[in-house]
Amino acid sequence: MKDSKPIPAVIRNYTEADFENLIAIQAKCFPPPFPPDLWWNEAQLKNHVAIFPEGALCIEVDGILAGSLTGVRVNFNSDYPAHTWEEMTDNGYIGTHNSTGNTLYIVDIAVRPDYRKLGIGKILMQAMYHVVVELGIDRLLGGGRMPGYHKVSHEKTPEQYVDSVVKGELKDPVLTFLLSCGRKPLAIAANYLDDAESNNFGVLMEWRNPFKMK
Repeated sequence: MKDSKPIPAVIRNYTEADFENLIAIQAKCFPPPFPPDLWWNEAQLKNHVAIFPEGALCIEVDGILAGSLTGVRVNFNSDYPAHTWEEMTDNGYIGTHNSTGNTLYIVDIAVRPDYRKLGIGKILMQAMYHVVVELGIDRLLGGGRMPGYHKVSHEKTPEQYVDSVVKGELKDPVLTFLLSCGRKPLAIAANYLDDAESNNFGVLMEWRNPFKMK
C-alpha cells in the first residue's frame, strides 16, 4: 500500500520479455562500487527461465516491473557450509541446478529503490517460501551481503557485526531486511562475493521449511 491506498501488484514468473527491465533494475539496485559485471546479462536470464522457471519470480506494481527474486535448487550440507556465490550459482548461470536438491538457494533479489517502502522485497521472499513448500524442499538459503560492515570493520569481526545486527544494536540494509523476513544466520562465508562494502564477506541466511523440520 502507498499513502494507505491499495496498489495493484502481481507476482509471476519472469520471461524473456522482461529481460531488458530486469537488467535496468539491477543497475539501479547495485550502483558502484558494486561491480557492474555482476549485474544480470541476457545469457544468465535465459538460463533462469529455461532451467528453473519456478525460481524466476518478479513483481509488477500497477503495471510496472518493480523487482525480482531468483533461486536455484541445489544440494547443501550444513556441516560444510563454506562456499562462494559463484560456486553455488555457477556465476549466476545456475548450471548447478539439481531437480532433487534439498535447498532452494537465493541467487539474487533486486527491488527498484523508489518502490522499496512498499515492502515488495518481503512479498517476493514470502512467495519464494511458497515455492519451497510446494516443491517439498528442506530450506531456503542465501548469502546476504553486509554492506554496512565496512564502516565498523576496524572494530568488529564479521561475527561480531552480525551479532550486533541480530540484537538490534546495529542496522544493516540487507541483513536487517532478511531478518525481518524470518531468515536466520547460519554461517559467515569469507570471499563470498567481490563486494568492497561487505569486505567480501557474506552471511548465509536460512529459512527452514516448517513442514519438513525434524
